Amino acid sequence: MTDVKTLGQTLDALLQPEKFRDYGPNGLQVEGERAIHKLVSGVTASRALIEAAIAADADAILVHHGLFWRGQDGRITGWMRERLRLLLAHGVHLFAYHLPLDAHSELGNNAQLGRVLGWRADARFGEQDLGFAGPCDFANPAALSAQVQSVLGRSVTCCAGDGRGIRRVAWCTGGAQGYFEAAIAAGADAFITGEISEPQAHLAKETGVAFLACGHHATERYGAPAVATHVAAQLGLSHEFIDIDNPA
Repeated sequence: MTDVKTLGQTLDALLQPEKFRDYGPNGLQVEGERAIHKLVSGVTASRALIEAAIAADADAILVHHGLFWRGQDGRITGWMRERLRLLLAHGVHLFAYHLPLDAHSELGNNAQLGRVLGWRADARFGEQDLGFAGPCDFANPAALSAQVQSVLGRSVTCCAGDGRGIRRVAWCTGGAQGYFEAAIAAGADAFITGEISEPQAHLAKETGVAFLACGHHATERYGAPAVATHVAAQLGLSHEFIDIDNPA
């Protein structure tokens, strides 16, 4: 068992949110009332995750995508009211870490995506060094796509570039399509992220570097449970990862 202050301090010490320029508040976003015996982790603080965590008798929830973002409407109505009502009615604490959870060198989303795909980063790139890159060996983009699709369990959108063999791969989870040019500059033969926008298809053709969009949710399922498992062991808590499926 622990308390909300200790859990928050432990997470902050691990993830160091003060080092990042982010789009919303990192750390404790909603303070509940419960002493913490059980921690649930998930990708997004959706109503479905909150309801599932309550059903699992969680005292605290750790997510990558929290409730509050820069520039959003600050009124507590509709879906936001319902999410907050559930948390407060059941005394459940909500912690959220966005870029700090992407960036952690061992437990973060990018490190853990590399782990499940069988790659180890030897370089970082892009704004705030969020992108990871490392060696690999695939005959062509189709072979890379097949492995990623098999491991992540979802379809992949692949812009194959010039079809070259893939000896160096770069990746950045979630909505990091804007990192493609930095990945190209870093010497990647292929770049993996969650989403694709219109410009990336043209850049892949014109530069020869493959671009794979593998799902925002699918690429970010691994950091929160890795961090929560680590912290739960440190503090003597039980932990459960609840994956709320999302096609995006």
